[in-house]
Formats: sequence, C-alpha cells, structure tokens
Amino acid sequence: MPKSMTGYGRSKMLFGAREITVEIRSVNHKFFEFSSRVPRQYGYIEDKLKALFSASVSRGKVEVYVNISTNDGSDVSVQVNTPLAENYISALREANTELNLTDDITLTRLFGIPDIFTVTKAETDENELWEEVKATASNALEGFVDMRRREGERLKNDILTKLDHIEETVAKIELRSPEVTREYRDKLYQKLCDILQDKNIDEARILTEAAIFADKTAVDEETVRLKSHVASFRELLELDEPIGKKLDFLVQEMNREVNTTGSKCSDLTITKMVVDLKSTVEKIREQIQNIE
Repeated sequence: MPKSMTGYGRSKMLFGAREITVEIRSVNHKFFEFSSRVPRQYGYIEDKLKALFSASVSRGKVEVYVNISTNDGSDVSVQVNTPLAENYISALREANTELNLTDDITLTRLFGIPDIFTVTKAETDENELWEEVKATASNALEGFVDMRRREGERLKNDILTKLDHIEETVAKIELRSPEVTREYRDKLYQKLCDILQDKNIDEARILTEAAIFADKTAVDEETVRLKSHVASFRELLELDEPIGKKLDFLVQEMNREVNTTGSKCSDLTITKMVVDLKSTVEKIREQIQNIE
C-alpha cells in the first residue's frame, strides 16, 4: 500500500513529574530531509531522533518538535552564594554604622541583591531521558505513519480510477485506428475517380498508398506499451514499500507514448482522445508527487 508524504502526528506523555510532547509534520520532498527542534540542553537527542524516523520514513521533508518540561521544579537547582551574602551584609552594616542608619537587613531584602542566588538546571540522566522521548516519539510516529497510509490509500484509489479511464480510452483508439486507414483508402479512391473520371482505377496502387498511410499512422506499438505501463503501475500500487520514484519514471514513459500517438494520428477523433489521455496522465503525475 502506498503512503503519502504528507502527514501529522502528536503525542504527549507524562513520566513522573516530567512531561514530554512530540509533534511531527511532513510535506513532499524528493528525498528524506529531517529537522528537529528540541530544548538546547537536550540537543544530544537530535541524531537519535533522526535515526528513529529514518527507519520508518524514506521520502519527505519531516519536521519534529520536542518539548520537555518538569511540573514540580525538580529539574531546577537553587544555590546560595553564602560568602557573597556575608560580604553584602558586612558592607551594609558598616554603612549603617558610619551613616547612623537603622539596621533593617532581612532575608527578604537579600533576594533583591544580584548574584546571591544561582539557579541552574539539575543534571539529567541522558539515557533515561532518551527512553522517555523515544517512547513519546514512537507513539506520535505511529499516528503519523497511520495518517500517511490513509492518505496513500485515497491517492491509490484515485489513481486506479484514472488508470481505468486510460485503458478505456486506449481501447477506443485501437478500435478507431483501422477505421481511419479504411476511410483514407476510400477517400483516396474517390478522389482519383473524380480526377480521372474513370472507374477503372489501379486497385493495387490504392492498396499500396493505403498501406503506406497505415504504416505512418499506426499506433499499435504505442498503445501496447502504454497498456503495459498501466499494468506495471497497478502492480507497484500493491507493494508495501516506497514506490514514488518508480511511479514517476512510469508516468514519464506513459506521457512519451501518448505524445508519440498524438504526433502520428491525423484523425480528429483520435486527436481528441489523445488530448484526454494527456490530461489524465498529467493528473496522475500530480498525484504521485505526494507518494513516498
């Protein structure tokens, strides 16, 4: 089953007091392009995230957002610079004595003095954190891949409908092509009759001219190859693997056969059908740009 390159997934999980949120978005891209946004202090998990996603995604521009927060503040350490606080107190009391001021130094006042309190992030067990992020990312990835599969199924059904239309149109062209040769032969015969005013026309010459015309305008090789490409297209759509690049190649080949058919035909009915084929192939080409 084909997968779309467009997808979205999100997961939020709680591990004790630590809450982790992982959000995934992806859009079309020729290759696999990965980018992630994680808190700066956890930058070491970026390569691990890329490895995790590359195992499930082969094409598409994938963006991953990771948020890590602790609800009880256990990841924060507050330290007091006691020597600095003592120096501040000593200096203030000395100023009180010299200026004959009231000593109103309190702990609350010390909070307003810079550099006395140092707030730092507590050290985190990297392996433990990665296992938690991995669990959250895997959960988000599951929803992300599921969405890509559903979208891929929709694309597959739409393409299959268009392939049916191509086969039906090719069958009509194959029926019409011999009629064009017969009509050309009849017109040629009538034209010679009008010119020569004689019914005693060289039938062999008429048949030869008609054969030359049929050879120039024959599209049976193109229609056979086109039907073969359609059959290959159907087979690829049943595979459970990345097929976008292969489908792109097939569409190019289908378009080449349709163009060749159009350049050979001199019949208005076939020309209209070729225009319809070109439009349908182009619609398929647009759809497969979103298939992994």
